[in-house]
This record gives sequence, C-alpha cells and structure tokens, in this order.
Amino acid sequence: MKFRSGFLKSNKSIITEKIKEAFTSVFPITLIVFILSITLTPVDSGVMVAFLIGAVCVTAGIGLFTLGAETAMTPIGEYVGSSAIKTKKVWLIMAICFFVGLLITISEPDLHVLANQLTGAVDYWTLIIAVGVGVGVFLVISFLRILLKVKLAYLLIGCYVVVFVLAIFTPANFLPLAFDSGGVTTGPMSVPFLIAIGTGFASMRSDSKDNDDAFGITALCSVGPIIAVMILGIIFRPENIQAGESTLIGTGNSQDIFVSIMKAFPTYFEEVAIALAPIIAFFFLFYIFGEKFNKTKFIKIIVGIVYTYIGLVLFLTGVNTGFGTVGKMIGEAIGSLDYSFVAVPVGMVMGFFVVKAEPAVHVLTTQVYEITGGTISKRALSLSLMLGVSLSVGLAFLRIVTGINILYFLIPGYVIAIVLTFFCPSVFTAIAFDSGGVASGAMTASFMLPMAIGLCSSVGGNIATDGFGLVAMVAMTPLIAIQILGVVYKAKTRPKKKVATQEEKEEIIL
Repeated sequence: MKFRSGFLKSNKSIITEKIKEAFTSVFPITLIVFILSITLTPVDSGVMVAFLIGAVCVTAGIGLFTLGAETAMTPIGEYVGSSAIKTKKVWLIMAICFFVGLLITISEPDLHVLANQLTGAVDYWTLIIAVGVGVGVFLVISFLRILLKVKLAYLLIGCYVVVFVLAIFTPANFLPLAFDSGGVTTGPMSVPFLIAIGTGFASMRSDSKDNDDAFGITALCSVGPIIAVMILGIIFRPENIQAGESTLIGTGNSQDIFVSIMKAFPTYFEEVAIALAPIIAFFFLFYIFGEKFNKTKFIKIIVGIVYTYIGLVLFLTGVNTGFGTVGKMIGEAIGSLDYSFVAVPVGMVMGFFVVKAEPAVHVLTTQVYEITGGTISKRALSLSLMLGVSLSVGLAFLRIVTGINILYFLIPGYVIAIVLTFFCPSVFTAIAFDSGGVASGAMTASFMLPMAIGLCSSVGGNIATDGFGLVAMVAMTPLIAIQILGVVYKAKTRPKKKVATQEEKEEIIL
C-alpha cells in the first residue's frame, strides 16, 4: 500500500512538471496567435474559442506524451534494438528493421496529416505505404552502416546526391511533396523509437564511436521517403495537385464548438490506437520469445504506454481541431493584405516558438543530453533548432509570396550542410541531420503547413509548387544551425598551444 501511494505521488509530481514544461512551450505560440487575431488577422470568436481549447489539449498532450516516451517508447526501442542484435543473425535483424520501419511509419500521425492536406496526387494509401517502404529500407541501411562502421557523413552525401539527381526527373509539382514527406515521417511516434533502436544497435560497438552511432538513424530514415515519393512522381506524373478539404471547427456558440471538439475525440482515439498497436505488438512478441526483465520495469512500461496514448490523443485533437483551422485562416488573412510580405517576419517569429511545441523535439533534446553525458546542453540544442526553424519558415513564406522555385533554396542549403560535415565533430553531424526530421513534426504539419497553404491561396500561388515545401524547408535549416554549433564547440574545446616564454626559448636553443 505504501509503495502504491509513493508511486502515485511520484507520478503526479512528474506529470505536473512535464505539463509545466509543455505550457512554457505552447504559451508563446498561443500568445502570438492571439495578438495576430486582434491586430493583423482578426478571426471569428468561435474559431478563437476552438483554438484556446486546442491549446489546452496540446499542452496536456505534450506533457503526457513526453513522460510516456521516457518511460515506455524509449525503453521499448532500446529493448527491441538490443534483443535483435543478440540473435546475431544479420538477415533476421535486417528483416526486423524493415518491418519495424514500415509499420512505425504507417502508424505515424504526421504522415496522415500530410496525406490529408492534398488531393489529386496519388492514392492515399499508395503514398503512405511507399513512404513506409522507404523508411524500412533505410532503417536496414542504418543498421548495416553501424555494423560495417561506415562514416555517416559519406553515406548522407551519397544519399543526397541520389535525391538531387532524381529531382531532375521528378515533375516540378511533385518535388515539394516529396521533400515534405521526408520531414513528416520522423514525428512523435517514430523519433523516440528510432533513436532508441539506434542506441540498441550502437551497444554492439565497444569502441569510442558507439555514442555517435546512436544518432543518424532518424537522418537516414528521412531520406528514404523523399526517394520513394520522387519515384512515385516519376511513375504516376500527377498533373493536378490541390489542397485537401479541411474541417472548420469554430462555427456556432461556445457550446456547439465544445460539442464538435468532443465528437472529434473518438477519431483520434482510434487513430492513435492503430498507431501504437504495431509497436506494442512488437514489444510483446520480443518479450514473449526474448529476454525477460523485472516486473517493476514491465509495469512502468505499460503505464508509460497509457501516458503516450492519452498524450497523443489530446495533442492530435488539439492540433487538428483548433490549431489547423486558425493557421489556415491567419495565412489567408495575411495573404490578402496589401503588404503580404509581412508574412515573412510573422513566419519567422512563429517558427522560432513553434518548434518548442513539437513533442519529438523534447524527446530528442533529452536523449542527446543523456547520451552525450551533458556535453551538449538541452538549451544550446533547443536554441539552435529555434533559430534554424525561424529562418526556414521565413524563407518558406518568402518563397510563397515571390514564387521562387524550392530547389533554389534546398540545393544551396544542403550543399552548405554537407560542406559543414567536414569541419564539424561527427556526433554533431548526426544530431544535426536527426534534428532536421524531428523539427518538422506534428505542429509544423498541422499548423504551419495549413498557414502556408492559406497564404499561397490568397496570393494566387500554385498550391502544389508553392504551398507545399514548408516542411522541407523546416527540415533543412537545423542541419546548418546545429553543425555551426558543433564547429563553435570544436573551436572552444580545442587544446590551446602553449606560447614559449623568452627564457624557455633560450633553454631550447642551448
């Protein structure tokens, strides 16, 4: 009885702490939207009520999800990774990697959010399965990289050369969607699992590079979907890509709005259950046939799964019923202004704060801090991500307003990122490319992307070539920002050469 009471008190304290952290992440973007709604972009009171309810759901959802990721998703990923390694059968590990990558991607909520944002491209499930196959193949490649001790930078350079060669043959109206697919694949469901699997795989290495190998899997698994969707574009060559229909929640009185949001909950209860099912099934399969652990740890994981489930339901409900509608409306309102270029600074401010509300970012910063033994602080990593995303959203909105081709931004950006790999510590390179996928998560897909589409439709741009692509831009700039952080860190920690005094010089001469 005392144990149960202590356990409940401890959990209550941790939940309170996590929700406080989530509040500090969500509050800035909520405040910005509120200020915009009473200045530049007025919205209906009903829509604002829906947004505020959504903000409460998002805050609670992030708090519970991050706690669930720490107590369940990360240990499950490490357990699956290390258990697979213990079989010592390369073909079996490769098969496990492929199916884990496929299933976890099909269950990724961010990917479904993106697929719902468009029509006229390819069949909904064709797109999702193709992306899943891309992740599965590149998870296998990630395992082989660790096994064969291939340097991550060389592999990334080769992958992006393939990507930009394929871009020559991919229809122009399909390119932004292809790059966006790489960003949304690494969202709140997959990131904790992929990084933890990387830690499990890296445990088979006993050299000084084992920590470095824990990172880089998310980066490589972000490339697979880009290649897969480009191949789809080359095969199907779709001509008419349009924005998908969005459900408007925010009409009627406050009671009607509340009822509408409550009716949305069952949809997300089902979606998240489907999303979590493959991961839970894999866990129990490995637990039944693999190594067992103590009862206390098992119970903690089960409780963590419940936290993850409730947290994701609250988060997705809040984002899709409140944030998405307001995002699109704000974009349309700014685009209709005579001075629509104001979208660029507004987007930069929003981008700076919106990345703090990404659940997967919280997971990444925590795991980076733990794996590097505190060498890379949470604050430094978060600030680098915030600055990078701020720049990327500003550039994405500039592209929408001016109609500049996305490749004019992506090619120079990736060239800079690749050049930095030669001057940056390898662990920073791996974290940087991981961060690119992590930063472009649910908030970007469900709030910033609708805002970009709304802005694009108002300024008369092409939705396929201009509206989409924001996620790709958000995924690119952290690669540069965090590697610059690595270069600075390397310069600061480099041993200083001792300058010989005159007396020492004379002794050397003698």
